[in-house]
Amino acid sequence: MGTHEAKLVVEAALLTAEQPLSVADLRGLFKDELNADTVRRLLDQLRTDWNGRGLELVALSSGWRFQSAPSMRPYLDRLSPERPPKYSRAVLETLAIIAHRQPVTRGDIEEVRGVTVSASVIRALEERNWIEVVGHREVPGRPALFRTTPEFLDDLGLHSLDELPPLQDAGELLPEFALQLEAANASVAPPDVAPAVRQPTSRIIEAFS
Repeated sequence: MGTHEAKLVVEAALLTAEQPLSVADLRGLFKDELNADTVRRLLDQLRTDWNGRGLELVALSSGWRFQSAPSMRPYLDRLSPERPPKYSRAVLETLAIIAHRQPVTRGDIEEVRGVTVSASVIRALEERNWIEVVGHREVPGRPALFRTTPEFLDDLGLHSLDELPPLQDAGELLPEFALQLEAANASVAPPDVAPAVRQPTSRIIEAFS
């Protein structure tokens, strides 16, 4: 198979996939006849090919996907004009502390925030699959240790935690983090668009109470 045909296959797979595809996933399209370096070169070529268009190819924590360019957001938002509820400060602070200081216990979070962490906030973050329990601290009571998931990074359109804005001190928590969520979150595309094509919107949290 020639390079041009292989690139078309990769492009078609990425445009129609429901989830990000890893290099290993894409190699499977060719029964591993292409090595990982070749697949990465095809991805780099595709990213260049789509540069400056309405869609862009991005590398995320769990793989590669197409999503709408940020400049398209004001127009695509008109397809779903309803506005989601705003993030609660408790959710933002809890999520940011876990993301920047993981793994952490509820006690660690409460020490930074200075208030009790509601079980409903932890439960909501777990139900969104943004955080998970990765073990227990070996102290009395063996509290659970939480960390963020690859899906959290994918939903924010990030490749790694290093791309998060810096965490401020407890008195200045989260203005940058809130803006990052608003600007970088990815929602499910409208039904008439390929399922893998996402758009950066603020719809990632629909409701937290």
